[in-house]
Amino acid sequence: MPSGVVVLTDRLVARARLDLAIAGAVAGGVRWVVLREKDLPRAERAALAADLRAILADVGGTLIVAGPDPLGGDAVHLPAAGPYPPPPHGLVGRSCHHQPELDRLTTEHYATISPVWPTKTKPGYGPPLDIAGLGSLVRASPIPLLALGGVETPEQVTACVQAGAVGVAVLGALMRAEDPTETAASLTSAYVEAVTPVLTQTRRGVTKVSTSGLRPTVPTQGSSLTARSGHGRPQPQTATSDGPPQPPTATKERK
Repeated sequence: MPSGVVVLTDRLVARARLDLAIAGAVAGGVRWVVLREKDLPRAERAALAADLRAILADVGGTLIVAGPDPLGGDAVHLPAAGPYPPPPHGLVGRSCHHQPELDRLTTEHYATISPVWPTKTKPGYGPPLDIAGLGSLVRASPIPLLALGGVETPEQVTACVQAGAVGVAVLGALMRAEDPTETAASLTSAYVEAVTPVLTQTRRGVTKVSTSGLRPTVPTQGSSLTARSGHGRPQPQTATSDGPPQPPTATKERK
């Protein structure tokens, strides 16, 4: 299930070539990527998906493809408009913006909810939910929600997690970053610090647990992305952790 910092791609705003930007984000702790680039021909998009899956495979990450076609994988992210019912893939997400769209959910595993804040990628899109609105929708949602829209700082990541989101979906902050590794590490660290208290909660109350080892070791300096494997793809820096801890997922019983 997607959690932590989830990257949405946009090669048109990325400072670097898209595979290099994603490799940098992965080196900084990202383990979930949503491939957009819907304007590309299917063959080009499928080739890009294969490249990004290879980068993520090195750290046990997952590529989710925007749209009903998984491009050879088994994880898709669907728009609010459809299709309904969702295709029977192993992982299905949905873009939502308000309560009526959440009410339409059926077999989806997670959803993004947006925009939480004004966004440079889609100026004028909204109105923004703000943290209070995010928290209200999280409590009413039948499935886990990722906060999307205008998330650029560690403080915003913390606020979203405290409002109940299982993570944040980020586009501009990472695509436009001069150093995607450093930016991803900063946002991921904020997520881990915010979610660690949640991991001490049990249904019986608060349990004291050791949090040593929960914070992933992520680089704070840009890694070299020029090294190539025999497949000609950039290699993310070797991680010492499988990624950020996963928050407990509490889903509501569907009516």
